[in-house]
Amino acid sequence: MDPQLLSIHYSDPLWIAIAFACGLGVKAVGMPPLVGFLGAGFVLNLFGARGGEFLSAVADLGITLLLFSIGLKLRLRSLAEPVVWGVGIAHMGLTTLLIAAVAGLLAATGLPLLAGLDLPTALLIGFALSFSSTVFAVKVLDELGATNAMHGRVAIGVLVIQDIAAVVFMAISLGKLPSVWTIALLALIPARHLLFRVLERVGHGELLILFGFTLALVGAAVFELVGIKEDVGALVFGMLLANHPKANELAKALLGFKELFLVGFFLSVGMTALPSWSEVLVALLFILVLPVKVALYFGLFSRFRLRASTSWRTSLNLANYSEFGLIIGAMAATSGALPDAWLAVFAVVVSLSFMLCAPVMSVRDALYLRGRPLLKRFEHAERLPGEENLDLAHVKVVVFGMGRMGTAAYDAIQDSYPDALAGVEIDAGKVTRHTGEGRQVVNGDATNPDFWTRAPALLDGLEWVLLALPAHTANLNAARRLRDMGYAGRIAATTKYRDEEEALKALGVDHTFNIYTEAGLGFANELQGCLARPADHA
Repeated sequence: MDPQLLSIHYSDPLWIAIAFACGLGVKAVGMPPLVGFLGAGFVLNLFGARGGEFLSAVADLGITLLLFSIGLKLRLRSLAEPVVWGVGIAHMGLTTLLIAAVAGLLAATGLPLLAGLDLPTALLIGFALSFSSTVFAVKVLDELGATNAMHGRVAIGVLVIQDIAAVVFMAISLGKLPSVWTIALLALIPARHLLFRVLERVGHGELLILFGFTLALVGAAVFELVGIKEDVGALVFGMLLANHPKANELAKALLGFKELFLVGFFLSVGMTALPSWSEVLVALLFILVLPVKVALYFGLFSRFRLRASTSWRTSLNLANYSEFGLIIGAMAATSGALPDAWLAVFAVVVSLSFMLCAPVMSVRDALYLRGRPLLKRFEHAERLPGEENLDLAHVKVVVFGMGRMGTAAYDAIQDSYPDALAGVEIDAGKVTRHTGEGRQVVNGDATNPDFWTRAPALLDGLEWVLLALPAHTANLNAARRLRDMGYAGRIAATTKYRDEEEALKALGVDHTFNIYTEAGLGFANELQGCLARPADHA
């Protein structure tokens, strides 16, 4: 047998097969597959199952690729926004104190694990549970095609602030200061120009994918060598390439691998430790605090001038406990600050928060619409850029999603609607570029229930809506929102697969454009036209 295969425990393929079956099962009832992956790990855990080194390595690689992909889409200036660092710091402090207070009150009841809890230990528990999961949030945002939306960008920024706090905490608690060689990392700033040149030369195939893997792993290793958490290295190396035109293409090339390897992460979370009934009870008590944690997020985001709908969406992106709690539990158990049983408590808390949050994400807008009158009361009168009101009363055709397909559609019909055409794009950077090129493009999110509040007169004279959003889920949500608003005009949407066309037409979409099929037909028509010309004019 190949020695490289010895690290694959005989049970690992079985656990992965069970994860697949559970993911397929929950998908059939309309829930995200990751709920099935978590459920598989949780059930296997109850039966005493444990993953091997192979499963652990797959999970680690998935997290490394995830953070590298986040870096590819992250702009440093976004971290400087008050709504990001202000909410990130304030929420960590408030949640730490809140959960520490709850743990202290529960200690007075004499419950197992909580009896005799002192203040430093309660604060340690509160800090571990103050974080939200980067892995979960970005996974969901990717599925929704909302990474560059306002709520996605703010959520990711807050998560990065939390990750920085995690690195500082781990360095202090372990007494492990970064190496003096950390200063050498500044050389990465000029070195990124070399990386740019390499990225331009690798093409669009396997070398591009291998380049992404190499940078993610090298970044993790370099930062680990100087005493900084390796995940931060993967994030930073991704950020080095964030301004390159091919950064988005690289992120898409790594998407399938990232999704595959993250199955190992979600499966292993549930298999971390085997809890007793007393540990499950303590975990459930902390789950009851989760709505308060989300309410704190909503209140803070509202105070920092996000619209109620954006505050709601951003808060739900962060409505979970983080895998960082497991790391804190392991460190505290090793040092003797917490009993080993707390590791099982954290594992159950994280797993349950994921399983509860995933289904809520699919009905978040319906919940918002039901509670909008109440939530609107917390909305600040001022608006952040990208949240302001829009004057689109003159528009007859609107293109949602100004990527390559949306831009091509916009340019093709611009002459027919010279003063009555507008594009809507969630990425503020793309809006600036399109505006500079003479297109009428505004920053907005078609799936947001309050987008139409920002542009109240848009529906009045609207004749056509073209949906060219990057994710099928986003196109579905936008079409559903249009029909819910009473829009009776025509809708066209881009698709990639036959089942996507059927789902959109079931919502009342008049025309679907399969980008693969139609591109082939367009090429054939153009070629036929060329062949029909006289040879001397070809």
